[in-house]
Amino acid sequence: MAVENWVAKHISELVEFRHDLHRHPELLYDLPRTSAKVAEALRAAGVDEVHEGIGSTGVVGVIRGQSNASGRMIGLRSDMDALPIREETGADWASTVPGKMHACGHDGHTTMLLGAARHLADSRAFDGTVIVIFQPAEEGGAGAKAMIEDGLFARWPCDEVYGMHNRPGLPVGQFTIAPGPIMASVDEVRITVSGRGGHAGRPNTTIDPMPVAAAVIQAVQTLTSRTIDPIDSAAVSLCSIHGGDAFNVIPQDISITGTVRNLREEVRNHIEARLKQMVEGIAAACDATGRVEYIRHYPVTVNHAAQTDLAATAARAVAGEGAVTTDMPPTLGGEDFSFMLNEVPGALINIGNGPSEGLHHPRYDFNDEAIGWGCSYWTTLVRQRLPVAG
Repeated sequence: MAVENWVAKHISELVEFRHDLHRHPELLYDLPRTSAKVAEALRAAGVDEVHEGIGSTGVVGVIRGQSNASGRMIGLRSDMDALPIREETGADWASTVPGKMHACGHDGHTTMLLGAARHLADSRAFDGTVIVIFQPAEEGGAGAKAMIEDGLFARWPCDEVYGMHNRPGLPVGQFTIAPGPIMASVDEVRITVSGRGGHAGRPNTTIDPMPVAAAVIQAVQTLTSRTIDPIDSAAVSLCSIHGGDAFNVIPQDISITGTVRNLREEVRNHIEARLKQMVEGIAAACDATGRVEYIRHYPVTVNHAAQTDLAATAARAVAGEGAVTTDMPPTLGGEDFSFMLNEVPGALINIGNGPSEGLHHPRYDFNDEAIGWGCSYWTTLVRQRLPVAG
């Protein structure tokens, strides 16, 4: 099928909309302009209902098909927030906000779903109801969870929910997906090692937390290599260490922060328990104290098998058999669409962004050539999942 005629006619408008979002990036839940632009575009498209302020600044559009004999409802989700990164693309549509940029392509995701919503509202060529979900705060703020807690699926009880993310390095016009765990849980670790501070010239009168912290850092490296099955994927990365303010004073406390990523809940539980045991035990052996604050952010993103097949079928109808792979290897990046998949059966598919810089890179930019493919995928998925009888 390739890119459909309807989107080809409107591609220049969609590209300009994407560029406008890119010029004005907003972070986390602070999306007044972005949310307003999305809501305005949905109303202009003739969407039946537009609901703002879901989960703080999320937007939901309700589109009813030409019939509702099926009584079914599916959700299509996009994210809207940018990142606190200084842009270095040099593009004509580069960010005008210092220190903020769309470095993950959420401007493109939003545009593709808006383009699809525009066509679905115009054609109504489906049987049932579609809700288009534009969520805030994917980048670390759990906006999907906030929308769910604000009644997203209670108000709109979807039978299925689908998401889409761009993938740098995958050619434009190609898609990739896989069933099961595809992205990792994302957890934050805060370790505090406390001793007894004092004069650096009299270390015998202190309990120095520095060597304790060093021992903890070394020991943590064995968590994945020596306590987890090598077949399981996991990463424990300690990324910052702070302590002391003077060259001649042994500090009282050392703080260490890091992140834990894995693809199975059992592994997640093991790492949390073992990490606390390690830190407390090593510190106690040195007459110090060790504390671990383990903060669970995003769960593992798990694609449902049946919906993965359905998403792949829609992508093949758009891009062709050879342009869709269903053995995508999992990554240890995180995605808060996981919260929605824990509530409703669904799947997250990746769409090619071509040979761009990687996600979260200051020279990354969403590829405008992907917009038509994404719009076509969304509308094809709707027509296949909510077919009109006869």
